[in-house]
Amino acid sequence: MYNIGDILETIKMIQEENLDIRTVTMGISLLDCTDSNIDTACQKVYDKIVRIASDLVPVCEQIEKIYGIPIINKRIAVTPIAMLAACCQTSKIVKFAHALERAANTVGVNFIGGYSALVHKGFAAGDYALIESIPEALAETEHVCASVNIGSTKSGINMDAVSMMGRIILDTAKKTSGQNCIGAAKLVVFCNAPEDNPFMAGAFHGVGEPDCVINVGVSGPGVVRAALAKAGDNLDLSEVAELIKRTAFKITRMGQLVAKEASKRLCIPFGIVDLSLAPTPAIGDSVAHILEEMGLEKCGCCGTTAALALLNDAVKKGGTMASSHVGGLSGAFIPVTEDAGMVEAAKSGTLTIEKLEAMTAVCSVGLDMIIIPGDTPAEVISAIIADEAAIGMINSKTTAVRLIPAIGKKEGDELSFGGLLGGGPVMRVNTASPAKFIKRGGRIPAPIQSLKN
Repeated sequence: MYNIGDILETIKMIQEENLDIRTVTMGISLLDCTDSNIDTACQKVYDKIVRIASDLVPVCEQIEKIYGIPIINKRIAVTPIAMLAACCQTSKIVKFAHALERAANTVGVNFIGGYSALVHKGFAAGDYALIESIPEALAETEHVCASVNIGSTKSGINMDAVSMMGRIILDTAKKTSGQNCIGAAKLVVFCNAPEDNPFMAGAFHGVGEPDCVINVGVSGPGVVRAALAKAGDNLDLSEVAELIKRTAFKITRMGQLVAKEASKRLCIPFGIVDLSLAPTPAIGDSVAHILEEMGLEKCGCCGTTAALALLNDAVKKGGTMASSHVGGLSGAFIPVTEDAGMVEAAKSGTLTIEKLEAMTAVCSVGLDMIIIPGDTPAEVISAIIADEAAIGMINSKTTAVRLIPAIGKKEGDELSFGGLLGGGPVMRVNTASPAKFIKRGGRIPAPIQSLKN
């Protein structure tokens, strides 16, 4: 039951504290679009997406008007395209990216994810060709996002794929250097990738998902920070956790409402609500500022990992009680360029890549939207991916890497993307060479905790 106080509080959250639905993402299976002729397959892909998603944007806009709830992004996630590419006897895989781009433009979504490959245990037909085509695909499209899953707790880490992705990230940045290296910002490398993640750039429609589904991602860092600020400094950490839990419950209930309404109006099953606190460059909408509200002088100082662990756990506990189906990533994002507080901390030197890596052991994702020098060697990028994947593999959690090599820029320079992607400083990278380690290839075996059967 809702009372007038709850309603007024939610209105205040929307108007003053940056509360919004970050994304309504429609997942679409393309498994029935396979064809040995790539042109035929691409036409099937375009036709199915347009047929199913034609009402997505109008319905979301109707919900915004009826409930007064901002829905910032309307997105689509599709079956990993490498699976479709496996049926095509051609290396011109980039044609699928153009088909996805045409479909995104036709239905009017912000992004379309799923130019992806799942290679955590090795390369299947279509995987290698798709990964090699990623730089070209992201350079020639505006709305297409790509992801590659290179490891999991059950399978270990595919180090051949890790080695490959260091070069692919660098090539993608070079191909889009005239656009502030934006291509690399649309490419994520995962360990333990979830099949129902609504957030870009890592969203894809997993093979265990229904033919079509609606997933929603909520966002409310500003609401959590405001609640802590209002409570003052007298709460102990147990009381801080309790306050965050209650706040996360309210935020998630709004996401559940929108998800159910979108599902009903589109006649498509409701999938999950992702609880993740997704920041924006807007002042007051920062995960870093939540941590500082807890008592840290600056995000990145000693104690940051502990504070983030408390935040992440409390968000999950509060949100899980508010929705019948929770999934995706669900917790706290720490993308540097998209978080005003993270940018401030990185500029001051308090927040380093090494500290961010430690924080990823307790947050939702990983090293996200981090700008690095453009001359960083590919093997160093691969080694960063390997380190992050190891954290995910050992801890049975999702981790990811989204690095942007800033071509032509060095440590201390700045790069700006605008919009939700924001911008920030080029951060220092330890460039002592891991080349021999990366070149060994093979697979890092799955950890003992994978044997749970």
